[in-house]
Amino acid sequence: MTMIDIRQLRYFQAVAEELHFGRAAARLAIAQPALSRQVQQLEEELGTPLLRRTQRRVELLPAGALLLERSRAIQQELARAVADTRRTGTGELGRLSLGFIHSSTYGLLPSIVGRFRQLHPGIELELHELPITAQHAALLRGTIDLGLLRVQAAPADLEVLPVMPDPFLLALPTRHPLAGRSRVQVRSVAGDPFVMFSRAESPLFHARVQALCEQAGFTPLVAQHATQIHTVVGLVGAGLGVAVVPATARNLHPRNVRFVQLADKVEPVHVALAWRRGQETPAIQAFRKVTQEVVAALPRA
Repeated sequence: MTMIDIRQLRYFQAVAEELHFGRAAARLAIAQPALSRQVQQLEEELGTPLLRRTQRRVELLPAGALLLERSRAIQQELARAVADTRRTGTGELGRLSLGFIHSSTYGLLPSIVGRFRQLHPGIELELHELPITAQHAALLRGTIDLGLLRVQAAPADLEVLPVMPDPFLLALPTRHPLAGRSRVQVRSVAGDPFVMFSRAESPLFHARVQALCEQAGFTPLVAQHATQIHTVVGLVGAGLGVAVVPATARNLHPRNVRFVQLADKVEPVHVALAWRRGQETPAIQAFRKVTQEVVAALPRA
């Protein structure tokens, strides 16, 4: 099998373009006899002459003309490969598979994705809507590279970075007696029916709201369970009850719902990025930086 290296092609290309060994040698900054030997060796390896040499001139033979055309294409492809490899190594090129929770689509995710695509057009972004625990599993399997989720107990092999606090608010029907208040304690609605997050499908929110109510001295009277934030606030707007929801819900601008700050001391839930420990690629680093910049620019509650 004939083995030709890039240097031989580069030497031949210089001679074929200059049609003069002396000028080609000067262009390559090598001695003319060494250049002649390299071209002769290339012809021997290919088993066919590439050039017609006379005392006055050098001419390309048909085989030489073909090799010149292909050599230029090879050199260009090699240059692209080198450039793309470097860009991939710096996070400017590649593919990033992102898992995201549904509530992030209410404002945060579109802002991050828009900014990321503007700054990193060479990175193909693949999006997958997944619940938190499903994102954990997908990260461990390697089916997604990065997760946009909420902070909850995660496998030790995952790195979880909180990026945005999401405080709890009280969602009330607009006709509720407390809807005109700016702040209320959750015990003020102890006798109201609650629209509650499902324990099975939304364990994080269910546990946090349940604990908040119990700390206030009551067990919520659940009128309806729901899984997604938009469903919860929609049912509140329909008059089925009150609910404790993350502030993200305000981005839905639901009809017939009033959001009121809680006077209770309650820790917010956090939106976070997660990836497999030890596998933070340049593309993940780039997405993390964009996420932090977008969050920093958001108006504070």
